[in-house]
Amino acid sequence: MNRSVDLDATLRERPPSPVVEAVDERFGRCGVGLLLKRDDLVHPELPGNKWRKLAPNLRVAVAEGYPELLTFGGAYSNHLRATAAAGRLLGMPTVGVVRGEELAGRPLNPSLARCAADGMRLHFVSRARYREKGAHPGGLAGEAGAAGAYVIPEGGSNALALEGCAGLGRELAGVADVAAVACGTGGTLAGLAAGLGPGQRALGVPVLKGGFLDGEIRSLQTAAYGRVLPNWTLADGFHHGGYARVPAGLDAFAADFEQRHGVPVERLYVAKLLWALLRLAEDGAFPRGTTLAAVVTGRP
Repeated sequence: MNRSVDLDATLRERPPSPVVEAVDERFGRCGVGLLLKRDDLVHPELPGNKWRKLAPNLRVAVAEGYPELLTFGGAYSNHLRATAAAGRLLGMPTVGVVRGEELAGRPLNPSLARCAADGMRLHFVSRARYREKGAHPGGLAGEAGAAGAYVIPEGGSNALALEGCAGLGRELAGVADVAAVACGTGGTLAGLAAGLGPGQRALGVPVLKGGFLDGEIRSLQTAAYGRVLPNWTLADGFHHGGYARVPAGLDAFAADFEQRHGVPVERLYVAKLLWALLRLAEDGAFPRGTTLAAVVTGRP
């Protein structure tokens, strides 16, 4: 298979994803305008931040002749799904190291089943072993039988990924006062902030428990830019119980938002982002006259 042709077709530079106004009286009562950055439309199979993070890494993997891709994720990881789809599109084998050895031998959930259908070989490890992915990724790659693979970190977040996500910030330069995004590993926020213009700031809404993202984002920006940028903050407390937790109230909120605005709302990230922005607006966190741009990073 001619990977150079596939690479051009899959990873070609995309036009900016659309920005649409969401007229919503709940935000209006707070004097806040809401825009939706429809990054879920940026690529038909690699939506939003997944395409932006993966594309620079895939270009390097193909250019340097790596035989396969290896990455990491939990049982419901959107990043694993996107990497598996990218491998299928490029004709490149993929290996996913999955957190939770108890999942081995069980029926696959829909997310992992999609990975397997796209050709990803799944390797299940204990949670303790999984925690070594940052310090010893090569060891886990060898254990998975993929010692020569191009390794992409969990969530796709590395210095190359920040390069791709900075493009998202540049597309929003001058468009809104605050560009907000849901955060898993922090890479999208770290790069988004780098692309914004003067006077703008980036706001991240963590979807996991733990309070670890501040340090992760600082490390990513230091690796990519040699310093920590001053134009971003995190809004904690909106994870709704942790990753992959979608309580009934959040699901109802997302369904109502879909009905109001005709935009599909992905539950694990985007719903939590929109919920957080409304609550923050109602609490007076944004001065009247503020325009928010909520980045829609994925599809249901």
